This record gives sequence, structure tokens and C-alpha cells, in this order.
Amino acid sequence: MIQTIRKAWAIPELRKKIIFTLLILLIFRIGNAITVPYVNVTLLEDYLNQMGGTILGLYNVMSGGAFATATVFALSIQPYINSSIIIQLLTVAIPALERLARDGGEEGRKKIQSITRYTTVGIAVLQAFGYYMLMRSNSLLATGADGIWPALVIIVTFIAGSSFVMWMGEQVTEFGVGNGISIILFAGILSRVPSMVGAMYDGVQHWAAGTEASDTVMVLHPALLVLLLVGVLALVIFIVFINDSERRIPIQYAKRQVGRKMYGGQSSYLPMKVNMSGVLPIIFAQSIASLPVTVWTFIGIPEEETISRSIYDAINTQSIIYMVVYFIMIIGFSYFYSTIQFNPVEIANNLKKQGGFIPGFRPGKPTVDFIRRVLNKITMFGAIYLGIVAICPLILGKVVGNSYLAIGGTSVIIVVGVALETVKALEAQMLMRQYKGFLE
Repeated sequence: MIQTIRKAWAIPELRKKIIFTLLILLIFRIGNAITVPYVNVTLLEDYLNQMGGTILGLYNVMSGGAFATATVFALSIQPYINSSIIIQLLTVAIPALERLARDGGEEGRKKIQSITRYTTVGIAVLQAFGYYMLMRSNSLLATGADGIWPALVIIVTFIAGSSFVMWMGEQVTEFGVGNGISIILFAGILSRVPSMVGAMYDGVQHWAAGTEASDTVMVLHPALLVLLLVGVLALVIFIVFINDSERRIPIQYAKRQVGRKMYGGQSSYLPMKVNMSGVLPIIFAQSIASLPVTVWTFIGIPEEETISRSIYDAINTQSIIYMVVYFIMIIGFSYFYSTIQFNPVEIANNLKKQGGFIPGFRPGKPTVDFIRRVLNKITMFGAIYLGIVAICPLILGKVVGNSYLAIGGTSVIIVVGVALETVKALEAQMLMRQYKGFLE
């Protein structure tokens, strides 16, 4: 990966793209340091530290710590992610949107992108208002900041920040390297690494001092720390291995004569990646599975020893119900994205037009059925893989009583996945420019 980046830096055009991406990330980090007025940041940080294992803690990690400090970019890309989920689901459900996405070409893509932007702003309005109500109901605002004007300033700033992050992501996608939204998410999570390392160090010190664990104090045994580091390394290796795994279907091209020349007769293969949807199923499943508890948390967490609190505890991000729903949604979104990205009918028609066929299967419906069966099998394997690597940290965190492990495990999956996708995007752009250095 480092060698690929170094050789891409040697190409002037790619160097400009990398510099542009880094400048956007710098602006993103600067925005994460600008605090919204009328908020008591100290009380807010203490409150979110107590809620570290909930969806609020996850939001804080995804935003690079901006959520806990109520900065301009506190909402980060969460509204855009939720908007993308909604629009893509509606594209499948509404025929007009499906036709627009399938047959609209570049103009149709721009219209769907415009709809996604407006939806993002609408979701940002709801989340900004919910965030303000959360701070107001828990007395996390500054003294004398209960009026309409402070509320308007806080909510509008959050909405503007989220919209600006969406714009920056689109600029990176168009003029930078890789998928802009994924890059911003990657940068936000990676910025939390120093604080996570510091928290682990403090946990080991608390263990050495004999401090008892609590909601605000993490106690970490050195043996558990070593086990965590080995587990993270093994998880990274496993993710890289599965990410490069693919099922290759042999393709044979028939010989045909055009004029005096003979074409075809060569063998090739049709590559089908085991995990063709990347980290998107995890991100989307997490957003939807945690939606009920998110809304409940924004409204106000129920008091202890009440029926409402029992229901809240049963569906929060540490519960068995949440894990089961989360796992099922990961599988569902994996199939959803594989269906969007890989159309067996279209592949079979293209093979037939090019004079290609799969040995042992006639062109047409038999080829479509075979490709669809293979697609279902590898998608199931890829979905189970994503579900396991997403659920195992949750289970481990529940067993050892450390909810931060769940967030850390999800972060590793996203960071490694985005890093691999970005490197492949760099390699693809080098191939487009007929750059041969990285192939040597």
C-alpha cells in the first residue's frame, strides 16, 4: 500500500488529486475543532463518556470526536449515509426512480444525487433538532442558553456543518482519490486512535493501581490488552484475505472469422468477489438497527426500574436483540448490494453478444441460472463473514464488560475496508494512465 502511494505521488496528476484530498481532510479536522456556541462542552463530554457503549458513543467515534464536543461538524456524514440508504431502497421500490437510475444515464444519476442531497438536509434538520433537545433535556447547554436564539444558532450550525461535509465528500469523489464519503469517515475514525491508545494505557494503569471498574473508569488487564492487539491484527489479516478473494468462472470464446482474420478461441474467466459490497452493509445495517434506540436517546433515556427502561435496555446496542437484528440486516444489505452491482441477466447477454460461453452451460437462461446460483452462494459467504467480524467485538465487549470494544471492532472493519478500496482506486487510476511502475 505504501509503495502504491509512493509511486502514485510520482505522477503529477495523481499528486494533485492526493494533495486536494489531504486539503479537504485538513478542513474537516479544522471544522471538528470549532465548537458551536451556547454549549457546555465539559458537561457534554462527561455525559457522552457515560454513554460510550450506546449509539451516541458510536456517533462520536464516526465523527472523530466532534459529537462529544459539539463542533460544527458534529453530525459528520451520518445524515448523508442515512439519506443514501433511503434513496437506494426507494430506487428498488419505486419504478420511476428505478427507471431513472437504470436508463437515465448521466442525467439520471445527477437527478438521483440531487434528491439524495435534499434528503440529507432534511435528515440533518431532524438530527440537529434531536441533538439540541438531548442537550437541553440533560442540562448540557451553557447558562442562559435556553431561548429561541441559542436554539436556532445551534441547530442551523449543525445543519450547515453536515451539508458542508457532504459537499466536501462529493468534491473528493470528483477531484480527489477514492470515495469522498468513505475517506472522510476513515479520517474521522483514524483521528480517534491516539485517544483509544491513551484509554487503553490508562486502563492498564488503573489495573496496576487496583482501581475498580465503573461506567467512567476502564480497567484493562495486560493479558487482555495483548489479546486485543493480537485479535485486531488477526482481524486485519482476515479482512484483507477475504477482500482479495474471488470466485473465477471460466469463460470460453468461440472462434469466428471476420474477413480473412480469425478471432476468438481464447479462454478467460469471470471474476466474482466474495465481498463485493465492501463495508457498506455494516455501515447501513448499523444505522438502521440502532435507529430506535437513537431516537429514544435523543428524546430522553427512561429512568431506572421502569417498563420503558426495560424495553430500552432490551434493544440498546449491547443487547442480544440488537446483535441478532444487526446480523440479519448485514446479510440483507449484502444481498441488496450484490443484486445492484452484479446483474446475471446482463452478464449473460454480454457474453452471448461477444461469442463467449461458460463450459457446460448453454447461452441464455441456463447461463443466467448458473451465474445466479454462484452469486447467491458467494454472497451468503461474504455476508456471514461481515456479520461475524461485526458481531464478534460486540460479544467480546459484552463478555468482558467493556462496551468500547464493540465500537473499536467496527472501526477496524471500516478503516481497513476503506484503506483497501482507496489503494485499489489509486491503482485503477494509474492503470488508466498506462503507468507500469507499480506492476514491476
